[in-house]
Amino acid sequence: MALDNLGSSLTNAIKKLFKAGVVDEATVKELVRDIQRALLQSDVNVQLVLEISKRIEERALKEKVPPGVSRREHVIKVVYDELTRFVGDKPVPLKVEAGKRKIIMLVGIQGSGKTTHAAKLARYFQKRGLKPALICADTFRPGAYAQLQQLAARINVPIYGDVKEKNPNKVVKEGLKQFNDKDLIIVDTSGRHKEEKDLIKEMKDLEKNIKPDEVIMVIDGTIGQQALVQAKTFHEATPIGAIIVTKLDGTSRGGGALSAVAATGAPIKFIGTGEKIEDVEPFIPSRFVGRLLGMGDLETLLEKVHDAEIKVPPKKAKEIMSGNFTLTDMYEQFAAVKGMGPFKKVLQMLPGMSSNVPDEMLNSAEGRLEKWQVIIQSMTPREKENPKILNSSRARRIARGSGTTEKDVKELVKQYFMMRKMLKTFKRKKKLPFGLGGKGGMPANFPVG
Repeated sequence: MALDNLGSSLTNAIKKLFKAGVVDEATVKELVRDIQRALLQSDVNVQLVLEISKRIEERALKEKVPPGVSRREHVIKVVYDELTRFVGDKPVPLKVEAGKRKIIMLVGIQGSGKTTHAAKLARYFQKRGLKPALICADTFRPGAYAQLQQLAARINVPIYGDVKEKNPNKVVKEGLKQFNDKDLIIVDTSGRHKEEKDLIKEMKDLEKNIKPDEVIMVIDGTIGQQALVQAKTFHEATPIGAIIVTKLDGTSRGGGALSAVAATGAPIKFIGTGEKIEDVEPFIPSRFVGRLLGMGDLETLLEKVHDAEIKVPPKKAKEIMSGNFTLTDMYEQFAAVKGMGPFKKVLQMLPGMSSNVPDEMLNSAEGRLEKWQVIIQSMTPREKENPKILNSSRARRIARGSGTTEKDVKELVKQYFMMRKMLKTFKRKKKLPFGLGGKGGMPANFPVG
């Protein structure tokens, strides 16, 4: 069962509670059954499901309801608390400080996304002003160094590896010498399976020799309950300090992978949420559960806005606010929105929106953004600077060049003039929009609907 489906199943269970006339024992028991069904379909371990549902039922029925809180609200808080506790209770950040070298070693089975997430972590900390480096200690898989090298080149992060050297200890030792001035060194090791005794031994030796500050296990979110067995095997070989769960992008049976936390006692520190190198985020249990229950996650949304924000120089911002707003500026706004990720992910962070927006509407909005970008790219510099000159013959030429219709071009121009009008309104109200120095707010022309 996909995480999207788990979220909608849990949200529906909560909605039934809201619609119930009276929240009595029968209502609570029905809610618990719905939650059990949702978790089991998401491949959460049966024993864990029974423990969670038992705690929810006991607390919901036996705990004294605080003053000023309805029983309905109390039951929802109990569900939220227990699900949050199940996936980790409190966030445990991966602390990296400038000038203090930290070494982390990534372990996991082959195909878990370990190499990709080595680069994703490097990019995550690079964006925060730190100096990361990568070491390829995977001397077992052909092409491992080439893959990591390609990813490192994309994000301009230094990498060390030696395709001729078969001893990973020697590779890491040399790499550490070269990266003495870096803040974070990420060591990517050979992919292992719980039955591969030689590779497990190699992992133990490597951990013993390089003495990393932290060993992080990378778990594929699609493997379901197998994650439990793998996590235990790896933890027995090398104490796991933290976990990264990958591929939690709505296509996985994520409950089984999340069960690995209980197996190791190690916290989940990051989750991979998509295929792009930017698609990794710190795991904050309360936010994650809030999204599953349809309560939204505004903090993560604001962080994404901040990360994607296009910094406009003050002089340019003043011109735009005075009405001197071009289609080039509009194009940059589109790029910023797309940088935040797919609309579905963005909207899941808004309270009440996680399961309320039809997929057709989201697809339509996303398609419109892409189409408008192509149209703007097909214009001449003069047309971008002064859209008033876009007559019918120019619109026909642009439509042919962009593979769209004249109607699409006219719709874009209409949106442009609407956005310019809104920017003038922002100026009168002295409130800066997205990308012009403010701390939030969606672009005026965010095309949902």
